[in-house]
Amino acid sequence: MEKRGRKYHRERLGEALREEIETIVEGELGDPRIGLVHVSEVILADDSRSARILVTVEGDEGEAGRTLEGLLAAVGFIRHEISERLQLRRPPELFFQLDTGRKFEARVDELLNRVKRRSGKPAC
Repeated sequence: MEKRGRKYHRERLGEALREEIETIVEGELGDPRIGLVHVSEVILADDSRSARILVTVEGDEGEAGRTLEGLLAAVGFIRHEISERLQLRRPPELFFQLDTGRKFEARVDELLNRVKRRSGKPAC
């Protein structure tokens, strides 16, 4: 069982990482492959040595792929900036992933609306 203080620290660190990564990605990366990106969540490992960064990308699948390539190419720069800004001796390894939760949510809403229109009754 994880101690409450350690869990609270990890949550605070995750939120600080999310804010800083979003700031860096939105304004400081000059890579033309990186499009409109929003950092939706940062999931830290239990030991805080690695972090999964879930991002949503505006655009189609091709745009999302190019953006992930650009983010993967900039991982070293982003880790260095995080280390300096948050004064971390050892910043976590960063792994970027597309957050597909919103796409699935939109698809479920679409299907529920279809059922609602067919039956003439509210779906939920």
